[in-house]
Amino acid sequence: MHRYIASLANKLPSQPCQLHNHLVLRRNQAGHILRPPCQVFINHRGTDTKRNVAGLIYHYLALHGLHPFLDSQTMRPGEKLHDRINDAIHECRVGITLFSPRYCESPYCLHELALLTETGKRLVPIFCDVQPSKLRVLDFSGRWPEKQSKRFGLALEEARSTVGLTFNTATGDWSKLLRDTLEAVMRTVYELDQEQDHGWPNHSPPYYTATTEAISISS
Repeated sequence: MHRYIASLANKLPSQPCQLHNHLVLRRNQAGHILRPPCQVFINHRGTDTKRNVAGLIYHYLALHGLHPFLDSQTMRPGEKLHDRINDAIHECRVGITLFSPRYCESPYCLHELALLTETGKRLVPIFCDVQPSKLRVLDFSGRWPEKQSKRFGLALEEARSTVGLTFNTATGDWSKLLRDTLEAVMRTVYELDQEQDHGWPNHSPPYYTATTEAISISS
């Protein structure tokens, strides 16, 4: 596995700005910008983690050659919010779920989590300032149908039963969190590639072969 990670690292441009250009500024013959396929979807409560944990993980994964999706970083003006998020979840191979104290107050976070589990994505849970046992689906009566609450509950139970990372934002080692997250994601990608190579069941799309979406730009 270490040789696998090293082989990916060797393909990276030497400078971060070159990496950014490599990821974003690919165009097809019609002059459209080609969006790199999303490999890692970052599921999070924006008000809790967007300005710290989620943003740092997004940039750290990108700098190491992965193509993460974070709504505040990846989406572009004019895109349909829910459609783009749902597409990214279907496209990705791994879902990082950043659980925070107020995560379960958002039915949108829980919808993303449910979609990740329903589409068979591998989860890497990170419990930030919250214990897994404290996560509960709230009563969304009048906002979401009852069947959605059951759906949320099943997804939350699957995430709670998955071995993840724990982190205290006040006392934790941020650099270690980033390293541990990268290692967990790369290990998961490696396992998925092994399953694909050996013909084992795999519900995720092939690595590096997801459909590339073209976005028109004005001259």
